[in-house]
Amino acid sequence: MFKKFALSAVTLSMLGTLASAEIAFDGGKQINLKEELGAAEVPAASPAAQDKGFIMDWLFGKPAQKVMPEWTIMVFMNGKNNLEPFAIKDLNEMEVVGSSARLNIVVETGRIEGYDTSNGDWMGTRRFLIKKDTDTLKVNSPVVQDMGKVDMGDYKSVIDFGKWAKQKYPAKKYMLIVWNHGSGWEKGVKPVLKGISYDEETNNHINTPQLGQVLKAIGGVDVYGSDACLMQMAEVVYELKDNVKYIVGSEEVEPGDGYTYNTFLAPLAAKPAMTPEELAKTAVDAYSDHYKDQKTGSTQSFIKAASIPMLLTLTNDFSYAVTQAGEKTLAKSARDSALGFSISENKDLYDFVSRVVAGTKKPAVAEKGKALMSFITGGLVVYNRTNNSPGSPWGGPAVDYSPAKGVAIYMPYSVLGDGYADLQWAKYSNWDEFVNWMNKP
Repeated sequence: MFKKFALSAVTLSMLGTLASAEIAFDGGKQINLKEELGAAEVPAASPAAQDKGFIMDWLFGKPAQKVMPEWTIMVFMNGKNNLEPFAIKDLNEMEVVGSSARLNIVVETGRIEGYDTSNGDWMGTRRFLIKKDTDTLKVNSPVVQDMGKVDMGDYKSVIDFGKWAKQKYPAKKYMLIVWNHGSGWEKGVKPVLKGISYDEETNNHINTPQLGQVLKAIGGVDVYGSDACLMQMAEVVYELKDNVKYIVGSEEVEPGDGYTYNTFLAPLAAKPAMTPEELAKTAVDAYSDHYKDQKTGSTQSFIKAASIPMLLTLTNDFSYAVTQAGEKTLAKSARDSALGFSISENKDLYDFVSRVVAGTKKPAVAEKGKALMSFITGGLVVYNRTNNSPGSPWGGPAVDYSPAKGVAIYMPYSVLGDGYADLQWAKYSNWDEFVNWMNKP
């Protein structure tokens, strides 16, 4: 009887704490996260989910066992460029939520001169364990390591960070986010820049094959996210597929705000036992909800990595059917009219295939195209959201992003870009041959 009563009292006490817990958003006046991102409460995790094991050990006289955190969120935040002010803003967003016994939020952030002078205007690279506070102007989380100058455009720096974070802040599950400018597999301008994480101090960046090496070297993660532009491409995700379960990214450029970390992390803090699939969906929803509220065009999806090999197979089947049918004129027309992004050679794969299917009179082309379309929306892209762009006040056109189904592909109008042959997608798929065939006079 006493044990039952004691358990009830503990539970009632925790429920009282749960009912009163919330997050304040108005700690600062210049950056009002409540206005910009919308209010988001962070309820405490339920006692049953969070502390059941501890309570039972205490009741029966066992030594208290430390609970293994459910997640470690690792953010490689390269602010060594014109995105530095957004790095400071995002750190403050993370502090709205903060780490807990069940959630580690760790960040490596770099800064250089010339962009932001707030928060002491420190230079170099630091590692933080993000702690909760209500000051939305000042980063108050402890610096757990001052790295000095680090080349954040070197993929080995991400490897060092990932290994360090896993060793120092172990958890049941891991998410790695690479934060910076992104360009899909290729920038499309001269000099050609490929990849993600541009360090203006060293003029270095991480290319697509190197990004795949990062995930392999750190032992893989459950979820990978590119808080960067244009990264949700067949060429990129194929490079990552063997060392991750789910891949979150955008086909289109990301607005300067990128992820809104308070609304992304708040649901995880409330439910730290989220599955990787649930966390990936939370990331997509937080991003899309924010830009929907701002009436800003956006794309965001997450892909199941285990399905990516089948993407290659079905894309090969489709492209082979098109070439065998001699549908070159139709393929070019579909490419030209398919939804493109800020790099015009990046096209939504589903939209391109759907236009070929709609125009062909060849049964084999239609059959293979429909199979690929069905797979993209039914097996590859687990979750996809878009927001249409109403156009900019200075004359930018409105854009309907609804044809975007979650994965882009490279479709140049002439020769393949330098370095494309180095990609795993080019080595194992026939896409490069298909593009060359389509562009031959």
